[in-house]
Amino acid sequence: MSNHLAIATVTAALQRAIQAAVQANVDGARVTTVKPTDIGNGTPETGVNLFLYQVVNNPALSNVDAPRHRNKGDFTRRKMALELHYMVSVYGDENELIPQRLMGSVLRILNEIGDIPSELIRETCEDATLSFLEGSTLADELQQMTVMALDFNLDELSKTWSIFFQAPYILSMAYKVMVVMLESETPLQVGLPIIGKPQIGGASPYLDQPVIEQVIASAGRLAPIMIDSTLRIQGKNLKGLHRTLIRIGGIEVSPTAAKATELTLRLTDIPTQALRVGLQSLQVLHPPAPGSLPQGSPRYGLGVESNAAPFILRPTAESVSVSLAESDDDENCIGAVVAQLNLPIGAQQRIVMFLNELSTEQPKSYVFDKGVIDPDQPNQVTISFQDVQPGDYLVRIQVDGAESQLVVDDAPNSPTHNQFIGPRVTIS
Repeated sequence: MSNHLAIATVTAALQRAIQAAVQANVDGARVTTVKPTDIGNGTPETGVNLFLYQVVNNPALSNVDAPRHRNKGDFTRRKMALELHYMVSVYGDENELIPQRLMGSVLRILNEIGDIPSELIRETCEDATLSFLEGSTLADELQQMTVMALDFNLDELSKTWSIFFQAPYILSMAYKVMVVMLESETPLQVGLPIIGKPQIGGASPYLDQPVIEQVIASAGRLAPIMIDSTLRIQGKNLKGLHRTLIRIGGIEVSPTAAKATELTLRLTDIPTQALRVGLQSLQVLHPPAPGSLPQGSPRYGLGVESNAAPFILRPTAESVSVSLAESDDDENCIGAVVAQLNLPIGAQQRIVMFLNELSTEQPKSYVFDKGVIDPDQPNQVTISFQDVQPGDYLVRIQVDGAESQLVVDDAPNSPTHNQFIGPRVTIS
């Protein structure tokens, strides 16, 4: 879910992406987020201003999963689908065409972003200068957020700009980000059972029903969840009176540690074949006490179950190799990358490969989505590529939005210390 920091997080992420682009293209350019009327009052002489001027509710997507009728005393988490409207303005020395150069840089980067990647959001939230975003949960939002240019004609742009009272017009373009899902932070609750309801085992099975509020890695809320991670399952009434189990991938296991508000679980306790890359879900179970239910009871052996809570399981590319095909192009290469993951991939899951050149001078990057799963080896995927320039490339595999992690050189005396070093392939 996305909490109250979602809107500010989107703005900060876009500011970060634009800043990285413009500072590489125009010396001294800075990105601000002030009102257009404040441009020139303490802002840099050369820059881009990103201003959120309107937030619009999208009624078609808001509360799509909320029931139309609810029992008295019941309520669910409320959701709002928001569209964020931005005015992007550029300014600088007109004689050197600075505004036009900046606009070209902004148009390029926002077009390349398309759907705001979760990695950009995570990096933004971890930025030490943006400590006010600590606690943002936007990176865990499954709904894609798309950046779209608004095709305003001159009249529409003039009307929009007129809302900035007494602000002189400068070269601008309007953008929209849709949709940002804002969810209530009030935990899911249910009504009390009816007095006189038949009791099982001396108490109603709904009084102490476990409720999962979030699932995170033990390393922290922003840390990726991998196959060797320890999960922290947080919520209410999680520890059962007699016994506590966690169901994941059709397997039921006992937690490593249990408290009423938090359970811990080592994913290594789950058989690998029961897991899959991407979106997973788990439940907390409280089996009944031995002998509390007769063997013929409809709920024999069931006990009480929590809500199903989602989390994203990221893969690891254990090995990558490349095979080249013959090509008439003497400069670019055609071929395929074969990646062996540590988790099986479903036949209907979407696979994307990212190639990033290991170079400090204008490194090339490519994205390909033609992945084929080996039916005999569901952990192996082959992704075709074309028109790739020769070089050494880092490889990332993304399955349904769950992206494999890159290897970081942690050797203190290494010349590549604290840099990405793998997995990598050589295409030549």
